[in-house]
This record gives sequence, structure tokens and C-alpha cells, in this order.
Amino acid sequence: MFYAFRHTVDHTNGYTYPYEADLRLTAGVIHQVDVLFQDGCDHLVDVQIFQGGFQIWPSNHGGTLRANATAISFREFYELFPGDTTLIAKIDADASIQDIDVIIQIGLLPKRVLQPLSFEELLAAAAGIE
Repeated sequence: MFYAFRHTVDHTNGYTYPYEADLRLTAGVIHQVDVLFQDGCDHLVDVQIFQGGFQIWPSNHGGTLRANATAISFREFYELFPGDTTLIAKIDADASIQDIDVIIQIGLLPKRVLQPLSFEELLAAAAGIE
């Protein structure tokens, strides 16, 4: 399943007070992340995604995703456990950016779909043990 979250950037989303969007998901494994920047973002809109106060994307602490008229898209294998499935997207921009959309899309599937066998099950199968 894919989740899509849209935010229209305006003058209230400055660098001092970024907009914080709750990305409410379900338990499973995030396998795909897309952050789409509308034409007009001009590399002046920053997006960071956190879980529990820790930045998960981009991976380098303090780094931001930014672009213009394109999508930043990447594969992932990030597991969300029951009860801890909300991510926070922090979106901020230069004051000159007005009425520009940023869309965050997240692909999530049950772990058994993405990884049908555990490591132990794979070793047992390779060794011919049942």
C-alpha cells in the first residue's frame, strides 16, 4: 500500500518554525519513499523525516531533502512496529516560496511479503533441515 501526504508551503513555514506533518502509517516495512517537489520550490524548500525525535531521512543528521520540479525517490527497508507508526515530516522554506506543494509518498508492506523467510529459516532450508 502507498500513503500520500501533501502540504502547501506558505509564508508560515519559515526556517525558524517548520511545518510538522504527522505521517500516520501502519505497522510493516517501508520499502519506497518519494518526496515530490513542485516546480517553483527552487531548492529552497527543505524536508526532513523523523521518528521518535530521530532524523531518519536524509540519513545525515541536520541534512535536508530539496529539489525543484522533481521527485527524490529511494528504496528502503525500514520497519515500523505496532504502536510506533507515526513519522514526522518537517517542512520549511525560504520566505519567498508561496503556495508550492510538497508531496510525500510512502510505500509500506507487511514484512512477510518483503521477507518471506527469516534468516534462521533460510539457513535451515540451505542445510536441508526441516
